Amino acid sequence: MDEKSFHVDDPSAQCAIPVPVTHRPAVTSPYKKWGRRLALLLTFMFTVHFLSDVNRPHHHGHEGQDYGMLNALMRHAPKKGSVLRGKKAEQLFLSVPDTDSAITTSRVYADKPHMAGSEGDFDTAKYFLAHLQEELQIDRSSSDIPLYSAGSRESREATLSISSLDEPKAWVDIYYPILNSPLDRSLEILGDDGNPVWSAQLEEVADETDPYAFKSANAVPTWHGISRGGQAEGKLIDAHYGRKRDFDALVEAGVDFSGKIVLTRYGGNFRGLKIKRAQELGAAAVLVYSDPHDDGTVTVENGYVPYPHGPARNPTSVQRGSVQFLSLYPGDPSTPGYPSYENSTRVEGGSKPTIPSLPISWANAEVLLKHLEDGHEGPTVRLVNNVDEKVTPIWNVMGVIPGHVKSEVVVIGAHRDAWVTGASDPISGTVSLSEVIRGFGVLLKKGWKPLRTILITSWDGEEFGLIGSTEWGEDFSEWIKNHVVAYVNMDTSASGSRFKASGSPLLAHLFRETAEQIPHPTSEERSLWDARGDSGTLFGQHTDAEIAAMHENKRLTADSIGVSPLGSGSDYTVFLQYHGVPSTDNGFTSTLHDPVYHYHSIFDTQYWQELYGDPGFSRHVAIAKHTGLQVLRLSGDIILPFNTTHYSIELESYLDKVTSIAAAGSHDVDLSPLRDSLHALQSASLELDSAKTKAELKLRKILKQIKKKHAICHKIRRKIHKASCKLKKVFGKHQCESKDKHEDMEREHSHRPPSQHLVKAIQRVQAVNKRLIAFERSFISKDGIKDREWYKHLGVAPGKWSGYGATTFPGITEALTMDKNATAAAYEAGRLKVLIDDLLETIRL
Repeated sequence: MDEKSFHVDDPSAQCAIPVPVTHRPAVTSPYKKWGRRLALLLTFMFTVHFLSDVNRPHHHGHEGQDYGMLNALMRHAPKKGSVLRGKKAEQLFLSVPDTDSAITTSRVYADKPHMAGSEGDFDTAKYFLAHLQEELQIDRSSSDIPLYSAGSRESREATLSISSLDEPKAWVDIYYPILNSPLDRSLEILGDDGNPVWSAQLEEVADETDPYAFKSANAVPTWHGISRGGQAEGKLIDAHYGRKRDFDALVEAGVDFSGKIVLTRYGGNFRGLKIKRAQELGAAAVLVYSDPHDDGTVTVENGYVPYPHGPARNPTSVQRGSVQFLSLYPGDPSTPGYPSYENSTRVEGGSKPTIPSLPISWANAEVLLKHLEDGHEGPTVRLVNNVDEKVTPIWNVMGVIPGHVKSEVVVIGAHRDAWVTGASDPISGTVSLSEVIRGFGVLLKKGWKPLRTILITSWDGEEFGLIGSTEWGEDFSEWIKNHVVAYVNMDTSASGSRFKASGSPLLAHLFRETAEQIPHPTSEERSLWDARGDSGTLFGQHTDAEIAAMHENKRLTADSIGVSPLGSGSDYTVFLQYHGVPSTDNGFTSTLHDPVYHYHSIFDTQYWQELYGDPGFSRHVAIAKHTGLQVLRLSGDIILPFNTTHYSIELESYLDKVTSIAAAGSHDVDLSPLRDSLHALQSASLELDSAKTKAELKLRKILKQIKKKHAICHKIRRKIHKASCKLKKVFGKHQCESKDKHEDMEREHSHRPPSQHLVKAIQRVQAVNKRLIAFERSFISKDGIKDREWYKHLGVAPGKWSGYGATTFPGITEALTMDKNATAAAYEAGRLKVLIDDLLETIRL
């Protein structure tokens, strides 16, 4: 018998099908005729089945290997529609975030105060949990809230099992930091006889024009979180912004701070560092006020009416906020470096002030400034700041969307706690995150499953010092090290007109590419990325030159792509600075020509947000789309979208800066060995780029071939199925397998073990991704940064005396600028060189 066969080379899709073509003798009996046909058909089907199984590797030879990427790439379509991934998934996601939905959600969260640890805060945690459960289709049949005490078996298992989950899950973790709350406060000017001649009204004043501010005016008194309780009395001294250089200039001018009350204005650095420097100089207490000069052109002086009747500053507004020394370490001051369980050992942390402080309004500061003599020393002032300090529960809400590659996790988060109602900070970020969750929910309903697992987080206690995220990050250090590949942060999505772009250089290209794909929220012909240059529409003749210069300097920190490095001040800190997880942060921020954003005051309300902050909520939605698109790429791309070459080039620009600093200070320090290592890193990174491209192209080529061969096999099997049904009818069997059952068999057939060359292609991809993940982590030093060892990233850290802004190559920079020590700078350069050289070996394939 002559025989030809149709043969497919790929074992993972093999379907060798012999086609009989020989002549047969005539058969007169119809039964014998159909019997022969049936025998041939059965032989034919057996041959197909046998040959499609040969030469396949078996799973028992690959125990412990992660087949997640393989399962994702080889996954057949569900019964209804095709597998949702890539561009189709992105397009569907981008169609979901909606302004009406965002406004509705914001009105729920910003309806009442929800300071960390309060009843209102717990209500928002439960609301966010319910939203996760609904959108991710998590079983809600139990009336019990999945509420787990940090350190408990349930809490430990919830996070540690993320990398093995098959279905979405959500829960709440409770941490127990020491927080304070205000008791009684007062501020007075004393006469020569020691009696008060003026008493400040410390409360903010609102009317019914803004119903939210009016309702919440007395809900949360004006005070500083983590502030020292007590009373102080002394002469008043004006220290301008309270930056280190402001204090140092006064000391050089002969000003003695011992026992004095220091008056500073907000801006220039983190508020806690104003108190830190004052206490180091022997001051008795600090007052911090909001100055209209910092509001740019939107002032009464330029004819603008104060809020709530206009866009200018309400003179009674007060900026609350934490005064923890953030640049030393974030989180619960009483548990530095370890998590705040209910029974944790507490210490008197070094990040808490030892002198009292109060935030005050411009209306009060104006009175004090008029009493100052020669702009420096003024009358005797007495302040009282009594606080209640105790262990206080806070609630992190967590939600998981399991991916195929369970060992790699992308985290997206925003904090939820506010000082009062916080419509901008933090609710605009929470609203954008809620829209992202709705988008993911729609994708899940359409059969989407991410390649990598996604962890969604709603942090608590951020306002007191990044506490919720930091305590979780310290709690699960090893798990984060082993599994988290990137963190995408939102804080304030909308408080003004300018789009802020910040992130690790590793993610700068991803950040820009995704921002360029999102439409500008108010200008159709531009993109979201173009909004980085927006600056508001409210102008005037009178402005402060120093303020304008400070704002311009912020714009100059961006890298060659246009993305600024991350310092601190939000929940990315523990991920980037403590664990070496590349991170991004974005949102719309206020400029000198926007309606005044009443940061951390009772006037950060839903009314202000809808009227001035983001009318129509298009900025909320733009941030949701941009953030979600980043997460979809990070969780869905075969090769992680990390650009190590850009990062290695930026590292040399960091070195250029410290070289300039050394030259300006006449410091003799040899940085050429470090530069040589950076050049070697750049070369190795270019080789890694080539390996990335080759690995992905090879895998895609194999997948394309498999898809084509599967289609051929599927077509042939369909014909066999139809022929089999006809035979059954001939022999009186009128029932045939349903179409669904046949498709189930098809899927079962496709799930057989893969071919060796497909496995090897996936292993090459995984090897590349492993090196990409290691890049940022390689900057983590066990010993950390001098004098603030909690911060372990030697490439970037919050400025020691700025708190918010980033300092690149902090060890070298601070040795030159603060210690004025070339030997210390050389030592720090050597430490960094060791990390760079180790990284060089790590990324080489």
